[in-house]
Amino acid sequence: MLRTDLRNIAIVAHVDHGKTTLVDEMLKQSGIFRENQVVAERVMDSGDLERERGITILAKNTSIFYKNVKINVIDTPGHADFSGEVERVLKMVDGVLLLVDAAEGPMPQTRFVLSKALEIGHRVIVAINKIDRPDQRIFEVVDEVLDLLISLDASDEQLDSPVLFCSGRDGTASLTPEGPFENLTPLLDTILDHMPAPEVDLEGPTQMLVSSVDYNDYVGRLCIGKVERGVIRKGQEVTICDYHHSHDPYRAKVVNLYTINGLERAPIDEAAAGDIVCLSGIANITIGDTICAVGTEEPVPFVKISEPTVEMTFSVNDSPFAGREGKYVTSRHLRDRLMRELLKDVSLRVAETDTTESFKVSGRGEMHLSILIENMRREGYEFAVGAPKALLKEIDGKLCEPVERVVLDVPADAVGSVMSKLSSRKGELVQMSPVGDRMKIEFLVPSRGLFGYRSEMLTDTRGEGIMNTVFDSYTPYKGDIPGRMTGALVAFETGEAVTYGLYNAQERGVLFIGPGTPVYEGMVVGESPKDEDLNVNVCKRKHVTNTRSSNSDEALRLTPPRSMSLEACIEFIADDELIEVTPQNLRIRKRILDCDQRAKARFAAKK
Repeated sequence: MLRTDLRNIAIVAHVDHGKTTLVDEMLKQSGIFRENQVVAERVMDSGDLERERGITILAKNTSIFYKNVKINVIDTPGHADFSGEVERVLKMVDGVLLLVDAAEGPMPQTRFVLSKALEIGHRVIVAINKIDRPDQRIFEVVDEVLDLLISLDASDEQLDSPVLFCSGRDGTASLTPEGPFENLTPLLDTILDHMPAPEVDLEGPTQMLVSSVDYNDYVGRLCIGKVERGVIRKGQEVTICDYHHSHDPYRAKVVNLYTINGLERAPIDEAAAGDIVCLSGIANITIGDTICAVGTEEPVPFVKISEPTVEMTFSVNDSPFAGREGKYVTSRHLRDRLMRELLKDVSLRVAETDTTESFKVSGRGEMHLSILIENMRREGYEFAVGAPKALLKEIDGKLCEPVERVVLDVPADAVGSVMSKLSSRKGELVQMSPVGDRMKIEFLVPSRGLFGYRSEMLTDTRGEGIMNTVFDSYTPYKGDIPGRMTGALVAFETGEAVTYGLYNAQERGVLFIGPGTPVYEGMVVGESPKDEDLNVNVCKRKHVTNTRSSNSDEALRLTPPRSMSLEACIEFIADDELIEVTPQNLRIRKRILDCDQRAKARFAAKK
């Protein structure tokens, strides 16, 4: 049976191509909000970090009604590090709306998400967005999208995908680049005409795949997914099973059942096959589980999520300032929080180490892990993290490493330095093409070669460079890559940094701290241009004599310190350093704090 009253679609695109802004306008024009209702910009980005950074981190469901048809829309992340979110929600939908920036064209993440959608056999609608940009190149981008579909072995039906021209910010769409541009009606009509209605079996036994998990303090774990077959009812006894047999089937009861109307979850008594619903009452359910009718355990095949590529060590904070700022500081708190994250993040892995004080956490990239770290510190956790490491694999007896596809958009005069730096990091040039007065360069670079490169790239391009990465493949290990080429300025004693001590230290390198900052022995207070660490005494005061007063410090001019964000700290640290993460501060420190012991360890390592 065809559910003609329903369409399920996902909006996929590269980061910052305008998915969330377009969903905003679809909601507004479908009458979800009252006329006088105050609506935040990018209403689907509900998390604090999503709003601050302007990126979508978690895939979210909404729905609109158009011509008596309910259109379930899933807004997906565009950043490569959260592509695990995209992979699993594609199982909930019957087609995808591919958004492409009218100036940038298809980017690495566009290729990634489109390839996943084509593999499943989904129909595609192409929307060229931001056509009102002054640097738009609509016709070239349409050709590039067609080339991309051909290179990904799209079927004839997928190659005939309709193309629309949109401005998400203005809330307009048209079937031709010339217009007319009035509203999003052409886009909504195309969705109804081109996207297939779900073909369902309403009479069979209940079957529902869990594609997303949320948590609520009042009702516990909530699972979201599409009803694949039959009808699911509130209060129904069900069996939970798993396609990969990671646990034995067990019985449970559906306590509450909700449908998603706009941005609200509305309670319902039953839902039929094809509907995307949310339910509570099953304590241990996780992503990839199948909810079945009792007596018919038939798990739905679940897409195998791509493996993590980067690993960091999370450990209990043991610095001299430990426990001063955090609410949760013990290894038990740290372990519970990491295990809780595993329930909703399918791309994350957490492994125990030989000590109870630290855990190895693996994710899809530096940003994936930095978002987790930032969320934890905002929740009141205090801990330490080590330098990121690429996860190596043995394939057919050969040691292999993850390689990223890197696309850079840089000014023409910065091409030489960018290519030189990436070549020294074992990068291989794939292609180069001019875009206006800028150059688009594509490289294949080992993941470990990109650690710390983003800030270098911004320096080389005077802040004008744009860099995007997406995981490409595993290739044989490419040999050693030189690490950080600079050293660290390390505090020599515990105390409070003063102007006189900082004034003498700033001649040795770039400082990370200002006057009045508490420091301890072994804490990194700056960067040295030499390839070695220097001990500096930033707590040193000027002694009072008969001819000098201590107030003469005021005449000393300090260079403003470099502000170190979490990403900058992760890029900066070397293998013998840690980041001390607290709700109020980020500090870089040496693993061995004592100056003499550190020197002995370095001497022993050279031997």
